[in-house]
Amino acid sequence: MTLTPNDIFYMVIGVLSVVAILATNARLLRTPGLGVSALEVVYYITALAGLVIGWYFNFQYMSVYAAEIGWWHWTSLLFVNPASASGGQDLIIANLILYPLWTIIDGRRVGMRWAWLYFPMSVLTSYAFAVALYLALRERQTRWNKAAGNGIA
Repeated sequence: MTLTPNDIFYMVIGVLSVVAILATNARLLRTPGLGVSALEVVYYITALAGLVIGWYFNFQYMSVYAAEIGWWHWTSLLFVNPASASGGQDLIIANLILYPLWTIIDGRRVGMRWAWLYFPMSVLTSYAFAVALYLALRERQTRWNKAAGNGIA
């Protein structure tokens, strides 16, 4: 598969969204002695798999439907049969309604910075990637809170 300039553009803005999230949570990543928990490793591996597999299929979509690509077209393909429609409606409801509510509300509760960024990142990268990265950094935030003795879980 050959990457087009359009593919590269989406990859770059997706990566920039990840960089923005990591930069806003840099204190979590550079705290000495915090280490990496086994659960956090599972989340990072899952995030990587979600990103690579998601981008693989999205690039195939862009290659096959070059003249028609867009959010409306991509979303309409989720509903081509009852099986895909079931998964499509789950993805849309979870990603467009529940995920922003979850990350913003829960993120604020545990002290995560700029938790609203996870939603746009999920649209630019992969929903599975965004959920796994959120959970990894939330796990790290929880351990950071405990180490700081602030009692937020």
